[in-house]
Amino acid sequence: MFNLGKIIVLLPFLFFCVFARVSSPNPVEEGKSINFHAGFGGITIGIGGTGSENPDDESDPDHDKKRDEKEKEGNKFGSGGEQRIRFPFLQFGNHDEPRKEAKESGYNMGAATNDGQKPDFETNFLGSWKVDNPNAGVSAMHIQLLPNNKAVWFDTVNLGKSNILSDPPACHGLVGGRQGDKGPDCTAHAIEYDVETAQVKTLKLEYDTWCSSGGMSPNGALVSTGGNQEGFRALRILNPCKNCQFQENPEALSANRWYATQIMLESGSFVLVGGRAAHNYEIIPPEKLNFPIQQFGLPLLDEAQDEKENNLYPFVNLLPDGNIFVFSNYKSIILNPYTGETLRNLPDLPGGSRNYPASGMSALLPINLNVENPENVDVEVIVCGGNARDAFKFSEFPPRKFFTAYKDCGRLILTKEGTQWEKEDMPSPRVMGDMLLLPTGDVLIINGAQAGTSGWDAAETPNLIPVLYSPNKNNGERFKELTPTDIPRMYHSTSAVLPDGQILIAGSNTNDYYKFNKADNPEMIYPTEVNVQKFSPPYLAPELQQYKPNILEIFSDKELKYGDEFNVRIRLDAQIDQSDIKVNMYSPPFTTHGYSMNQRLLILGLKQVTNRIVTAVAPPSGKLAPPGYYLLFVVHRGVPSRGMWVHIK
Repeated sequence: MFNLGKIIVLLPFLFFCVFARVSSPNPVEEGKSINFHAGFGGITIGIGGTGSENPDDESDPDHDKKRDEKEKEGNKFGSGGEQRIRFPFLQFGNHDEPRKEAKESGYNMGAATNDGQKPDFETNFLGSWKVDNPNAGVSAMHIQLLPNNKAVWFDTVNLGKSNILSDPPACHGLVGGRQGDKGPDCTAHAIEYDVETAQVKTLKLEYDTWCSSGGMSPNGALVSTGGNQEGFRALRILNPCKNCQFQENPEALSANRWYATQIMLESGSFVLVGGRAAHNYEIIPPEKLNFPIQQFGLPLLDEAQDEKENNLYPFVNLLPDGNIFVFSNYKSIILNPYTGETLRNLPDLPGGSRNYPASGMSALLPINLNVENPENVDVEVIVCGGNARDAFKFSEFPPRKFFTAYKDCGRLILTKEGTQWEKEDMPSPRVMGDMLLLPTGDVLIINGAQAGTSGWDAAETPNLIPVLYSPNKNNGERFKELTPTDIPRMYHSTSAVLPDGQILIAGSNTNDYYKFNKADNPEMIYPTEVNVQKFSPPYLAPELQQYKPNILEIFSDKELKYGDEFNVRIRLDAQIDQSDIKVNMYSPPFTTHGYSMNQRLLILGLKQVTNRIVTAVAPPSGKLAPPGYYLLFVVHRGVPSRGMWVHIK
């Protein structure tokens, strides 16, 4: 005899099961689960599975592993192939209540800051270091993170043999090789590095990439340009697929692009600026090996050239009006890239030189789009370090003299006429450092030396101490020294921000060819570095991880359209509102010689914030966010989620 009470309890469940079977275009497989979504998140009913398959069940010891597997499954299927069924559901009660109360003792939970945001959670953690791979085989002179979570890096192909053989075997002769090697070089000079597993795959390069430029195309391919000798005018394309290799054209460019800068315009095309003795720029399409030449003169590069250059690897950034900022040596302009017209001369940055070989650092500071009119925002650049304009003259050849590097920085608002450089000082001098935008909107200054310049054996006193720069604090309070490393990273070193918020650090070769140990090279001071490190910034402090949002990728929007709202599903054990959360979009740069090309971080506008869903607004145009792939982070009072790859067009 049936129990009427049990039937009443089971009726809603039976209704949902029948509705799912009838309406689903893809029947749910055994062991899968059905997710019912409301404005506050999802309810999961397991069909033929176990309770641990609930994506919110953190009591399962394999929770993180299973969540990652589910997210990978979601990435594989994409938005059109998810085997999930969505139902409307009524919201009852307060579903923003946390499942467990976050512990806040020991942290500053004070009033909101003057920008309406609550202060970041505080920690005394200054970061930590670990070796990720003791021998990746190739020293990283250039690096680019791709949307498949592989970092591609390469050195020059003509300065001797690396520490890893090409696989499959590939050999080439040495063009102008300095090592005196006889016979072909069968080692690899480019690799694809899995940032999750530290596994290495070798890549083949035909045309020299020494001191080249690059960037990621709108479709996620690496577009590499220029180099040395047979690679002066080369263009290379590497698609992010399992067995892909570089496609190359040695005569694609209009001029020799050795020490040039490459950035993306709003259309997705690239502009290549400068290079040794190339006082011009050109525009190239994003993924073609052959195309018509579009070259323009650039007098600034001639005006900025010193006896020892100091105008190479200029700092270039796309501005919100579609024009570009170009900085070389100590001079800068606003340029219309489509006509070559100089629209505005900016004030000189006082001091010495900031570009190669004096090699300071620069970045476009985070752009805040969480404002009433995001198309009309102020944009500010920062330039730090470098050395005297004649420093390379004394450091280049024996007997060498190493001038102390500069420790000053300058900030300039680029979108307002009549502004002047705001000056401040870093804690220590630095040349050849990297400047990376972190998921939180802070800036990390890392690698480099305290004296000398770029060039072989042209510097001393490695700067082992990374520095955190907080651009929104008051002048005089913005710098904080972090935990030092014990591995010098000077000339030809690189770094990259990873999706999990760690920093990958690789490379460093102050020698004119590969030198791995003193036994074979007694004159060597600093070895060629082929080990790989990871640095954890303060926001990865263990005690802060309870505040970390988790993005549920398979339920989040990844294909964005300019100006449209989109949803990010999250899991967070806290009551939150818009003053707790930022959503930041980061463009992973191509980094070499202390400059991260195409790097930008956008703080997005918010429409809705709960601890289950965040609704944000995509950037309004390609002038603010050139088309392509970005890492999106949800940041909870200074603690970022793992980054999710999104694509905008």
